[in-house]
Amino acid sequence: MNFKPDSRVLVQGMAEPLGSIYTPFMKAYGTNVVAGVSPGYGGQTFHGIPVFDLVETAISVVGTIDTSVIFVSPYEALDAALEAIAAGIRQIVLITDGIPPLDMVSLLRRAEVTETLIVGPNSPGIIVPGQMLLGIHPAEFYTPGSVGLISRSGTLTYEIALELTQAGLGQSIGVSIGGDVIVGSSFPQWLQILDEDENTEVIVLVGEIGGDSEESAAHYIAEAIDKPVIAYIAGRTAPKGRRVGHAGAIIDSQISEFGTEIGTADSKIKAFERAKIPVARRPSQIPDLVRKALKMPMKR
Repeated sequence: MNFKPDSRVLVQGMAEPLGSIYTPFMKAYGTNVVAGVSPGYGGQTFHGIPVFDLVETAISVVGTIDTSVIFVSPYEALDAALEAIAAGIRQIVLITDGIPPLDMVSLLRRAEVTETLIVGPNSPGIIVPGQMLLGIHPAEFYTPGSVGLISRSGTLTYEIALELTQAGLGQSIGVSIGGDVIVGSSFPQWLQILDEDENTEVIVLVGEIGGDSEESAAHYIAEAIDKPVIAYIAGRTAPKGRRVGHAGAIIDSQISEFGTEIGTADSKIKAFERAKIPVARRPSQIPDLVRKALKMPMKR
């Protein structure tokens, strides 16, 4: 993982609506955006950033790129990501949502072979507070600190970051793994990254109903993670039997080992409780649980 202030960042889809809006925010936050790629716009500059038609051309001019942030349309995302991988970029953040599942399968196969980290799709990206922004997180909600925040959600990630910030608890990193049916990096992968990160003292995991990623994360935490983890699951009051969530991801429980209620808030909460992981009932409870995990005095 190379998410440091001097990391060199490329924006693919800089001329797309979201790319044109958020690239200046990323640069203003201190992100080292060295180039953009938007076919047909090569030779132009955008907020002082040179724009190229191809990733290969960009690299030949500006040099090595550490991370690409992709804003292109869903049906162009696979080609954009594969182009970045072919050019040697090994960290890719997919802001785009609605990428066809088979395209993601193809991308993840290539990413596995090349050891490329994929974040997203349907993700606001990554923020290292006070250092760099890779995506669309509202930077004003975050402040530097030692709480690692990983989430499936987008806006809920911002809300919890703000709760932590207002409680005087800064964050080491904020990551949304994405809300589409098939995503790149997983909760266990990021749990391991943050467990090894010297700037992270406690991890807050934000899940939601649908799928089994939170149950898998609970198993993994119990087996492999040494740092304290706090969990929060959104969707406690969602009606049972109705497919909800970013991707309608409640899967057929009959093929899962987690039980017949897989995908529900209760299933996820019970999985964390079995792993002895504190679970907040509301976002507002998370700061106190973090303080307790860090053995800090409670605020009155």
